[in-house]
Amino acid sequence: MDADVVIAGAGPTGLMLACELRLGGADVVVVERLAERTGESRAGGIHSRTLEVLDQRGVLDRFLAEGELQPVGHFSGLYLDFDESESRHPYPLMILQSAIERLLEEWASELGVRFRWSSPVGGVHQDESGVTVELDTGDAAPAALRARYLVGCDGGRSTVRRLAGIDFPGTEPTMTALIGDVELPDLPEEYVWVRRRPAGDYSAIAFEPGWYRVITSEYDRVPGREEPVTFEQLRQSLIRVAGTDFGMREPRWVSRFTDAARQAARYRAGRVLLAGDAAHIHFPAGGQGLNMGVQDAVNLGWKLAAVVRGEAPESLLDSYHAERHPVGERVLQNTRAQSALVRPGAQTDALREVFGSLMVFDDVNRHLRHMLNALDIRYPVDGDHPLEGRRVPDADLDTSEGAAYVSELLHSARPVLLDLGGSAEVAAAVKGWADRVDLVEARSADELWTVPAVGEIPAPAALLVRPDGHVAWAASADEALDPAALRTALATWFGPPLRG
Repeated sequence: MDADVVIAGAGPTGLMLACELRLGGADVVVVERLAERTGESRAGGIHSRTLEVLDQRGVLDRFLAEGELQPVGHFSGLYLDFDESESRHPYPLMILQSAIERLLEEWASELGVRFRWSSPVGGVHQDESGVTVELDTGDAAPAALRARYLVGCDGGRSTVRRLAGIDFPGTEPTMTALIGDVELPDLPEEYVWVRRRPAGDYSAIAFEPGWYRVITSEYDRVPGREEPVTFEQLRQSLIRVAGTDFGMREPRWVSRFTDAARQAARYRAGRVLLAGDAAHIHFPAGGQGLNMGVQDAVNLGWKLAAVVRGEAPESLLDSYHAERHPVGERVLQNTRAQSALVRPGAQTDALREVFGSLMVFDDVNRHLRHMLNALDIRYPVDGDHPLEGRRVPDADLDTSEGAAYVSELLHSARPVLLDLGGSAEVAAAVKGWADRVDLVEARSADELWTVPAVGEIPAPAALLVRPDGHVAWAASADEALDPAALRTALATWFGPPLRG
């Protein structure tokens, strides 16, 4: 084998997955069709849940140093409020995708990830023992890499998805949007946020001094997929929508997107898996795409690494589709709704007025906020504790080594059995998994924990936290602990116990 895992695509999803796999001990090669970074930055922010997972790996400070926290969120341009009790990182971080990719690539290189640029995937052949990945490097004979698994993180037009024979059903585009980073010397305002006009809508957001991210959307205008995108098209579109180009000049880059919404019918086909835009595309309302891709990677990475190490059965990989496919479905649905809510016309004006009047209610605002920030996700579970299946709150702890947060226990990307009640049964139950699960004895600094979509609950007596920060098992402080249920959860997620 040339590697345990080949990842196609060096965008945020592929880079995050590479880091997760290296933390799990897998040998990784990332192949990228581009010769170098283009500087494009379609995405421009990181949401709460993604900030949490970066914090769980101990690298969040790198991103905070280059971005700016903004207490601003929206659902189709209608503003959302935030609640600081729901997360240690409640506010979005405004940071360009180009910076995100640079920081993730630096981290991946530190971890020993190997990269091959100018290496588009040209063929995929899998068998019982592995996958052969053919690369169109421009040589007379294509290069080939042999790996145990291949993960396609190669975007909405994924070659890996096509070669694996995975269907990509969904809805066709009904509009087109142009996007670019430009100078706007005549813009009379500091920024413009989803301003609706009869011909469409536009935004102008300053990510850097003097530079604006301009986005125009025009409806019932869908160009061909291969039609080139030019600066003049963006300028003319802004004139049609806003009535002026605000002196637009000096484009760094321009691109196009639509409201097409598609999702892979399955995220796994044998030894080939999909993540990020290769698995799902949608209207980029609310900036959910990059965040969902990174969270795909964090869900898949520890599972694939455990299978590669031989500690977990290959069937564990099926849980990736079972957990992440419904998340993708929900994002496709909410972005379809947001696309409909921003269309021009009197009917939509009325709908937005009604929708906006509902958003003043705390329950409505909270529901939409949790959905966009991915704080309310609950993966399928057998147990009934309110924490099981959900992301673990980043609670304050008192440990033998001093004060700590839950997130600090996950820096090594290993599962953690957190004993908050001093139970001898917990320590006894985990002995068979001592080689792969960290037992931490601590006390909760707070009697109540805040859980999005649930509310406040009593601090648990013990909980088993997966490397992705989701709770696999939990025990209440006021009920008898069930060691058999704990052992079942350990075996389900982390393989059979050691013998002897």
